[in-house]
Amino acid sequence: MRTTKLINSAFLSAFLWLGACNPVVNFFAFHPNDSYILEAEYLPSNTTEVFLKTDDGVHVLALYLNNPSVDTVTIFFHGNAGNVYHRLNDLQHLRQLGTSVLAVSYRGYAKSEGSPSEAGIYRDAYAAFDYVTGELGVPQSRIFVFGRSIGSTAATNLAQNKDIAGLILVSPMTNGRDMASVMGLGFAASLTGNAFENDKKIKHVKAPLLIVHGSRDTLIPISMGRKLFDAAKGRKVFYEVKDAGHNDLTHRFADRYWKAVSDFLRNPQESRHSPPVHPSDPLDQDYKFPLHMP
Repeated sequence: MRTTKLINSAFLSAFLWLGACNPVVNFFAFHPNDSYILEAEYLPSNTTEVFLKTDDGVHVLALYLNNPSVDTVTIFFHGNAGNVYHRLNDLQHLRQLGTSVLAVSYRGYAKSEGSPSEAGIYRDAYAAFDYVTGELGVPQSRIFVFGRSIGSTAATNLAQNKDIAGLILVSPMTNGRDMASVMGLGFAASLTGNAFENDKKIKHVKAPLLIVHGSRDTLIPISMGRKLFDAAKGRKVFYEVKDAGHNDLTHRFADRYWKAVSDFLRNPQESRHSPPVHPSDPLDQDYKFPLHMP
């Protein structure tokens, strides 16, 4: 087990050093799992598959969960493991809070073409935004952008300098340098370049911001979420979920997690620090994947 951890750490340092365009690096940064893919006829009601064409010609799958009773759309970016179908329960819950949802399946995930990369998932995000504003005709002011874990990088990159309704980041990372330090690879931090620089990009986000982070997250520590919060310049809310880790926010801590999201969707213009949140739900198991940032 210790040997495996050392090998994974070595691969991570190589990833941070080489940058997001190297195919080998991308293999270790993204972990699509296609063991669970639904055909369109088995999707929940008012849920359709949409194929977006990116500016570099890649066709990317997105799931559109329509809520005809509202005029807002939330663009959702998941973590680096599994695929968008694994998030269907969460996506339906998000829709029930009063928003339509467009959930992006990154290139190389599920039914999407191509191979994932940092630059690639940013292109996928732009294509999703263009679809919502163009094809669906939704104004920027009625669009929320939602990113979890590595999805926070696609969300933050997309939200820069846009007059959207709000940005929601769950368990967000700050940058590749900080991730190297968290993994015990501080010696390699100077080699990470500009990989996943959320901490710089957040300064260009004009929209109201919600950050939700578990106090016991050992994969992406809550200190990263706080660092992003401090760097943000606009209206902002930080919601600490006491005792929560990286994978159990929507299960063990579901009531309080979804209340934080619901409150923000209803009133994104309110800015405040929230008190720590305590668990009340029984322990449930989230999906388990082998590497970092699910």
